[in-house]
Amino acid sequence: MTERGDFATLLRAWRDRLHPAAAGLPAGAGRRATGLRREELAALAGVSVDYVVRLEQGRADRPSAQVVAAIARALQVSEGERDQLYVAAGLAAPLPTVVPTFVPPSVQRLITRMPDAAIAVCSADWTILTTNAAWDALHGAPPASGPERNVVRRHFLGSPTRLLREEGETERFEQAITSDLRTTTVRYPQDRQLQALIDELVAGSPRFAELWAQVGAARHRTERKTILHPTVGPVLLDCDVLSVSGEDLHIVTNTAEPGTEDASRFDLIRALGATGAAPLDPTDSPLLPS
Repeated sequence: MTERGDFATLLRAWRDRLHPAAAGLPAGAGRRATGLRREELAALAGVSVDYVVRLEQGRADRPSAQVVAAIARALQVSEGERDQLYVAAGLAAPLPTVVPTFVPPSVQRLITRMPDAAIAVCSADWTILTTNAAWDALHGAPPASGPERNVVRRHFLGSPTRLLREEGETERFEQAITSDLRTTTVRYPQDRQLQALIDELVAGSPRFAELWAQVGAARHRTERKTILHPTVGPVLLDCDVLSVSGEDLHIVTNTAEPGTEDASRFDLIRALGATGAAPLDPTDSPLLPS
């Protein structure tokens, strides 16, 4: 039985056991240990290296539920181990009555083994849980935490984006993602954060309020989308939304047709990486909501 105070022990042990290749990192011949370095775990979990050090030394023994969830995903632990980590941090393990945020290790391995595709894994309420390097290079890395990680909120409340859609594509997307959100509220009626998101969207977006009142049903389908990269320019990619059976996750993929100019542009974007692009200036680019 995991006890309060075991968090540092679990963190060190599970960091040491995760092979870098499983997290999409180079193993390297000069490593002194087979597991992740502290700075690698920090980068994957979206926290500072100093915070990881303090957690492992037991000097920061009250991490938030959001931090614990991010660390559990970064360490690719099982669902049972994730619950142990919550208890060791003095927190209640997530209940099945709230939107799950657990990303199975098999799904995490999948995205690290598909470097040629831009991939984001989202929860049932369309909060981004994890992305691969190609996604960050193409769309820009999502915020480490906070409401801006929610795709529905970003779209309907007008956050800047690199994604360009035609009018018909925007309507189909809005109908499908609103339908997804309604289905999620049926599955998790006791999730207070989910209800708070719905209330915020209804109050802040007339378009979402209109679609929410229609109670329509729609599905995602493969579409071609243009992403306006601030350095490389526009690139046309196929977008697919996949579901993980039994996990209630959405996997969004962007891929390029081989042998095309767009494929070459996408190759260049991945080579530049998330930090290789100039800042996106909304005054210079005809951006549309995502």
